Amino acid sequence: MYQALYRKYRPKTFTDVTSQEHITTTLQNQIMSGKTAHAYLFTGPRGTGKTTCARIFAKAINCLHPKDGNPCLECEICKEADTGSLPDIIEIDAASNNSVNDVRDLREGSVYTPEICKVKIYIIDEVHMLTKDAFNALLKITEEPPPHVKFIFATTELHKVIPTVISRCQRFDFHRVSVSDVAGRLKTVAGYEHISLSDDAAELIAKTADGSMRDGLSMLDTCMAYSTDVTLDIVSAAAGIAGRSQLFELVAAIAKKDAPAAVKAVDSMYADSKDLMRLVIELVSQFRNVMMIKALPEGKDTVAALPEELLTLCQLADNLPMERITSIIITLQKLSETLSRTIEKRTAFEIAIIKLCADIPETAAVQTNTAPDNALLERIRQLEMRVAMYEQRTVSTGTVPDNPADPAPQVAANPTQNAAPAPTLTISDFKPLSCWEEVLARFGETEPHITATLAGSRALCYENNLLIFAENKFFLDLLKRKENAERLRAVLMNITGKQYNIRAKCTTPDVSTQASPAARIIETARNNNIPINTDE
Repeated sequence: MYQALYRKYRPKTFTDVTSQEHITTTLQNQIMSGKTAHAYLFTGPRGTGKTTCARIFAKAINCLHPKDGNPCLECEICKEADTGSLPDIIEIDAASNNSVNDVRDLREGSVYTPEICKVKIYIIDEVHMLTKDAFNALLKITEEPPPHVKFIFATTELHKVIPTVISRCQRFDFHRVSVSDVAGRLKTVAGYEHISLSDDAAELIAKTADGSMRDGLSMLDTCMAYSTDVTLDIVSAAAGIAGRSQLFELVAAIAKKDAPAAVKAVDSMYADSKDLMRLVIELVSQFRNVMMIKALPEGKDTVAALPEELLTLCQLADNLPMERITSIIITLQKLSETLSRTIEKRTAFEIAIIKLCADIPETAAVQTNTAPDNALLERIRQLEMRVAMYEQRTVSTGTVPDNPADPAPQVAANPTQNAAPAPTLTISDFKPLSCWEEVLARFGETEPHITATLAGSRALCYENNLLIFAENKFFLDLLKRKENAERLRAVLMNITGKQYNIRAKCTTPDVSTQASPAARIIETARNNNIPINTDE
């Protein structure tokens, strides 16, 4: 019976494992020294050797005649392990055995001593597929297993494994296999199979495999079904790399901002039953290739493409600015999210393509045809501040000018102590203090009762002068206390690096402080030196 290449040529010793020397050397040293752990966690991309290394480790630790940490492959233990008939090496697929009952069965079986081997080893593949309850059932035995039991967990999605399990294991991270290593292994396997494999064909397969040795061997398997002479054209046809002319037509249309050509390419692929989600992924991949070619001198060496496709990608990299390339990728990524939750996928796809051709940034908001008049906005802002200054009362002894356009009153060093007169200022000189929210948050850590009275407040500053507008009049009373004012000044100094002269105003009119009509008459008479008899 024919056996797939990735199974037929699966490594049987650590020496045969490709591109994972940092792991195989460590495991060999542990086996030779007899200092192996009770639980291991192998994590990394698919097809990089996780399960293979777990099987080799299980053989080597039980081998009757190990050689430099490798299994001898000749004893009964090694032979039975290779055929899968060894009862003491148990492989469990967590994708289909992920319930708490499955883990309980494992715990019950682990208490029994090995039948043949020195150590009973459980290899749990795709361990991230276990349910939460199953993980919890696994915790105790993983931390303190019987002395004759060891666990090896393998996963491609480490983030789904609960931290309490990870902390109980020795973790090994498998790397993607390099292009050169995959190509070299493919050439070796092709030699064993008496197949002619050209260097450029091996390199294209290796790039397309994206770091997975298993994917590379599976692709070679497919190519061998086409011909015993595997060339670049055979790889293109067998691996599905050919027939991408429509894809590159769409890529070129987007780059040239040719909306009619882009929509036509989309219609053609949609008519051919092209999956739109898959098309987005392919577009992102191609524009990523353009980005890498433009960003890195050796970028084109990492691109999996035919020679003519690579030439097209290089031309795009030369003609497109990096800002537009990244903008296209961001828009396509957001399109992928949109397609996953919309019913009208084709419409959403076409909208995004037209936006790309019109060069509309994804973050651009809907705007009117005319740009805002910045000068007018600035004048409005200044008028608003002047009106606010005119209507609000002050803590300090100065008074608000009758005309908001008149010079602002002098600013006190703090509410209880006057400083030397500040230079004459107008309200238009003051700008909003951008870090005011941060100041309030920091001030609230030590003075929450004061900060509470500053809800909705705002602050304007000019050089070392600060104006605070607050709605709550109790803030004014609190700020009259020198220690409170100094604490606020200290926070401002810490955040802004400036020693501010502080002035505060209340935006809520205080009726109790408004003079009665009689009092205003008396005040007017006094100001005009008119004699007044206030007796009775």
